[in-house]
Amino acid sequence: MTVETVLPQIYLDANATTPVLEQAADAALVTMKTMFGNPSSSHITGLQAKQLMEHTRQKARAVLGSGHGRVIFTSGATEGIQTGILSALCAAKNKIQPHKKYTLLYGATEHKAVPESLKHWNHILEINADVKAIPVDGAGNLDLAYIADEVPNALMICTMAVNNETGVYQDLNKLEEVIRKYNSDIFWMVDCVQALGKRNLNLARTTIDYAPFSGHKLYAPKGIGFVYIRETAPFTPFIAGGGQESGLRSGTENLPGLAALNVIFDELLKENDSRFANVDKLHDFRNQLAQTLKDAFPTIVFNNQFSNSVPTTLNFAIPGFSSKEIMDLFDAANIRVSSGSACSSKVTRSFVLDAMGLPAWQSESAIRLSFGPATTQTEIDAACERILHCAQALGHSCLMQADNGINNKEALDGLVQFKVGGACCWLFADKQSKTAIIIDPLPELVERLNTILECQQLTLLAALDTHGHADHESSRAALSLPKQTCDHLGWPTQASQIEFKGQSLEALAIGHYRLAKLATPGHTDDSVTFILLEQLQGEYSIRYVFCGDLILMGALGRTNFSTSSSKAMLHSIQSLAQLIDTDTLLCPSHDYNNEFATTLAAECNRNLLLNNVLYHDITVDEFVKKKVQIDNNIVDEAGSEIMCGATICNKNQFELHEYTTTELNAHIANNEELLLIDIREPHEYALNHNSAFDHNVPLTRLTDFICKHNQDKAKKLVLVCRSGSRSQVAAQALARLGFNNIGHLKGGYALIPSA
Repeated sequence: MTVETVLPQIYLDANATTPVLEQAADAALVTMKTMFGNPSSSHITGLQAKQLMEHTRQKARAVLGSGHGRVIFTSGATEGIQTGILSALCAAKNKIQPHKKYTLLYGATEHKAVPESLKHWNHILEINADVKAIPVDGAGNLDLAYIADEVPNALMICTMAVNNETGVYQDLNKLEEVIRKYNSDIFWMVDCVQALGKRNLNLARTTIDYAPFSGHKLYAPKGIGFVYIRETAPFTPFIAGGGQESGLRSGTENLPGLAALNVIFDELLKENDSRFANVDKLHDFRNQLAQTLKDAFPTIVFNNQFSNSVPTTLNFAIPGFSSKEIMDLFDAANIRVSSGSACSSKVTRSFVLDAMGLPAWQSESAIRLSFGPATTQTEIDAACERILHCAQALGHSCLMQADNGINNKEALDGLVQFKVGGACCWLFADKQSKTAIIIDPLPELVERLNTILECQQLTLLAALDTHGHADHESSRAALSLPKQTCDHLGWPTQASQIEFKGQSLEALAIGHYRLAKLATPGHTDDSVTFILLEQLQGEYSIRYVFCGDLILMGALGRTNFSTSSSKAMLHSIQSLAQLIDTDTLLCPSHDYNNEFATTLAAECNRNLLLNNVLYHDITVDEFVKKKVQIDNNIVDEAGSEIMCGATICNKNQFELHEYTTTELNAHIANNEELLLIDIREPHEYALNHNSAFDHNVPLTRLTDFICKHNQDKAKKLVLVCRSGSRSQVAAQALARLGFNNIGHLKGGYALIPSA
């Protein structure tokens, strides 16, 4: 099985790493084959190797303008940072005066390698100085006044030439003026990793003491770097041993890496015919990309100012979309971008943008698009075309109003789940009547919901809350609702009555469906549950139960609010249980652990208190006592640890089969009955998918899939997504609800061999 795509990869994450330049790769390979000698050996093969190393060092000096400063080859920037900090702090320790308080300064937007290294060596060397972050303004510029105040008592100051997330560059001349005016002896390190090939460097004309560099950020292989050390700066070897590099850095030199660096330096030193574009051309590339992004996403916000950032980095956010959503979208189009620093890929927001004081949503939604100086006009043109295609794909999902969108847009029919943090919002659409309802609308989703309704040409009949909110007002008023008289939860006063299981319930008509309302106080005194019934041949059957915070996945709803009542919750749960079956899908207002939906059967299996309420003669007093114990022991108000006290949570991981590509191919070749499901969102699926996975069930519609296949849980299902993460989450949710032949493709599309 291969990825069936005609889309070549477009790589726009050069600040994380770059592909190795073809000539550099060739030079490294030739060196491995023919010049494999040890530069420390005295025979001819060793002398030849040493000559290559020294030629590369001479070119490095020319590129950096290092003058009489030293250039030492390292394994990369992190080693260079350690070398600079260790050297400076060892020397500074000898100058410390007793009873005087010292500081170590670094820029607040600095790569984490710098402050973490400062803290590490500060502790190891027992200097015990205060490690302080230098604030930046909204444009990312360091606060010079703060530096002037703090630098007199500082032992070392670390700044960046170019920021890796935003591309913001610092005015090194102004920094030098302030630093040396107020402390001429302080040790100064400048992280120059992102500056190489993008900013002019003439280090010998500055008083910078240490400057680390990394080869893989500019088309050399990983594992090779270098560090500049000012002629008068103190030096302590970070790696001791055999005395290579004239005793400055021990360890056998990485000769293939040096051969590749040699080629990169040649390109940087060329005045004409270089593979690297000049600054003017790089600005043209950025302008073209920026305009395309504006055309594709009209509401886009750029997080970096172009006036003080290198042209190879664009940092942006799109209102209404998380960084993960845009990352997944671009990945589906075979465009590689980043949500920030590649070294902190699991972080959900950018500390760099936080330090700049940008709004939280921009930090949480930030996307970094970066390219290198070897990028060509052809590649930029292709990237722009593909970006426009991404916007059209969002139109396919009705997440944006896009002209000339991807064809064959599927009409929405059934239940869709939206999440913000752990809070859930549910939209049910009936394709036949072109109507919809929304349960528990969230303010962060208003624009998206209105866009979907408009794009799908759906009439919103009602937007309903399952309970009153003490901490925020409902967002119902911002939705495209018809004018009608409603109660405070959005329930229309003109609702009709239906009979269901011996009870008379108020209900709204949604095509051939009815949405019934049941009062279920407990979480709050005004809590209600909405039951979606399908009417076929005069009979009602339950499709979904929107139970608010009455029953949550893994726990009973909380009752420790001023308007809560454990006694009322007991009666509400028992009343609801009389109307629904044990396998009826419950759709709560919160989903903290990506379980999507639940059932009474699933919850009773892991919740002793709920089991007792429904199937044993528990008294009201017993229930209240145990419920109070639970609520009083909640340690995480977000709900991740509601399983306390008398409640028992069975967190057993359901057995899932993790298929490798080879294994799955074998099953397919044997004509086994498999339902192969791509669980990415429709826009991702439309951009790129494998024909074997011809069934698309987005995570947002997984609950709808569960409902429609509730009677066929033995069928063998194999799920796939981009990386294997979402497919594993979905498979676990299905297994918990009784699907007993479930698996997913380990590693997802990322590990399927390309066509």
